[in-house]
Amino acid sequence: MTQDLFRQDAYLRECSAHITAITDAGIVLDRTVFYPLGGGQAGDSGVLVLADGAEIAIADTRKGKDAEGNATSAIVHVPAPGQEERLAQLAADTPVTARIDWERRHRMMRLHTTSHLLCHVVPQLVNGCSITPDYARLDFAMTDPLDKEQLTAAIASLVAAAHPLTVASISDEELDANPALVKSMSVQPPRGTGRIRTIRIGGDGDAPPVDLQPCGGTHVANTSEIGAIVVTKIEKKSATTRRVVLGFAP
Repeated sequence: MTQDLFRQDAYLRECSAHITAITDAGIVLDRTVFYPLGGGQAGDSGVLVLADGAEIAIADTRKGKDAEGNATSAIVHVPAPGQEERLAQLAADTPVTARIDWERRHRMMRLHTTSHLLCHVVPQLVNGCSITPDYARLDFAMTDPLDKEQLTAAIASLVAAAHPLTVASISDEELDANPALVKSMSVQPPRGTGRIRTIRIGGDGDAPPVDLQPCGGTHVANTSEIGAIVVTKIEKKSATTRRVVLGFAP
């Protein structure tokens, strides 16, 4: 099991940890700040720093899998190629400092939070999404046309309003009683622990939230931190799907 520190604090850039396993897939730690690919968000990259200052470059992060291919509670740090000699010197219980590529992560945090704002602006079910350091795309199950300038302006207004984000959780039973909280048709919230992590944007006091949905990804603490985001493309992917692509303003 890997303790996922990023769930509680997306702003942690590094942590001390110990190697618990070295597999064909990569390096497993007892705790980490690296987010693994999931929920549409790309996995983190960065470095594992050894006690002597040497670094193992991490190109990607994935969820661990058992022999049957089922997800486990381990998080696997995938080394970049060309480090075989250094990797051969590692062993279980080796102490390391896990340090993410913060600039890359923060770009994904900004885009991921923007994708939640887009769910408010376009209140339709999502049947596909991807969050990368350079762009985010959401596929909406809808037939009506969308306008790039109108969507960009609506997002800019929500960013400027400086809505705070709150990380909380609800029970499986609460989610079952409020199925509309799930905006995605393609990705279902993970169950099994009895609690499901949620992200709420706005909703201070008696005000209704701008957006509230289950999400395990990393986000900024306030929409004002997002900066200038624009809708770069709208595509008709099928008769019942409209794709919206978000990017950073030039």
